[in-house]
Amino acid sequence: MFYDILLVVITTMAPITELRGGIPLGLALGLPASLVIPLAFAVNCMVFFPIYFGMTLFYERFFERYGWARRLVGKLHKKAPVVKEYGWVALVLFVGVPLPVTGAWTGTGIAWLLGLDWKKSFLAICLGVLMSTTIVSLVALGLMGFAFQSQ
Repeated sequence: MFYDILLVVITTMAPITELRGGIPLGLALGLPASLVIPLAFAVNCMVFFPIYFGMTLFYERFFERYGWARRLVGKLHKKAPVVKEYGWVALVLFVGVPLPVTGAWTGTGIAWLLGLDWKKSFLAICLGVLMSTTIVSLVALGLMGFAFQSQ
């Protein structure tokens, strides 16, 4: 059971699969939904910190010294006042719709690139992850129920 949980955690942390892969995997492995769903939610929310602050560290250490990088990030940050007013709503919806490339990883990267406040961004990411968790869970539980019912 430990390795099954670890596999769900690793799948949920991965940038492409995130919880869209972690929840169905955990249910397919026979883990209880009461464990898989909150675990996937928590793990997917927590990827925010290493990405957001890792991008800051990476930028400061490697790219800030290059003029082209400073200009690019500066241009993106100048657009931030427009985004800051309603950007968190867009961020919630972007992360919340469980489609490829729309998850916590990409949402966090967008928040960093636009220079959004990390606390508001984290809240928006978590709300989006909650929305995505709900959608994926309902679909996965429905499909699992349908698969086992037909046997």
